[in-house]
Amino acid sequence: MKTQSPMLKKIVLTTFAGLMASVAMAQDTKPADPSAAKSKIAMCIGCHGIVGYQASFPEVHKVPMISGQNAKYIAAALTAYRKGERKHPTMKGIAGPLSDQDINDIAAFYEANGKDMPPRAGKSGAPSEDVQKLLTKGNCAACHGEGLNKPIDPSYPKLAGQHADYLYVALKAYQISDNPQIGRSNPIMGAQAKLFTLPELKMLANYIGGLPSDLKTVPQPKFKQ
Repeated sequence: MKTQSPMLKKIVLTTFAGLMASVAMAQDTKPADPSAAKSKIAMCIGCHGIVGYQASFPEVHKVPMISGQNAKYIAAALTAYRKGERKHPTMKGIAGPLSDQDINDIAAFYEANGKDMPPRAGKSGAPSEDVQKLLTKGNCAACHGEGLNKPIDPSYPKLAGQHADYLYVALKAYQISDNPQIGRSNPIMGAQAKLFTLPELKMLANYIGGLPSDLKTVPQPKFKQ
């Protein structure tokens, strides 16, 4: 039997160490605790807890409403910012230091936040013929569900009623590659977003932003340690 080369041994040991670290991290992660997030969301409240608050990067737009969003989706988004799969300097700085436990707790908190508030009303009636063609072309309801507010899996976001200007910026981000500051790496959404022109993305965003929604901004009191 041939002995392993030093390089092969190094690769095997490195891979094993990585697997063990992943197992240890999984074992250290407890069930999500929304109450534990109250000491972890100080950086979130400054933007997502202010009604009408606007960001200026990569262009001026309202920050997304995250209260009432699916916890599994919020966790996936924060993890993507932490890994750099979603490129955004501010969110990278916020998500970077968070542990998996922190992310799960924060996600659970925001899913439950504002549940005692009624859903936000939106426009009634069918979309225009032009918008319906775009929705059909993108097959949006296949993942985001009825009214784009009931995703088929909690790892997908509720879109209905989200700020239209934010939706437009987010959709454009899926079209961007090879930019160190802007862009989102997601093969499904990347393929979908690239089917549309920018005016079509804006038309979609404006329609979706007017739908009835579970999403909301809930002003938060300052939590004390």
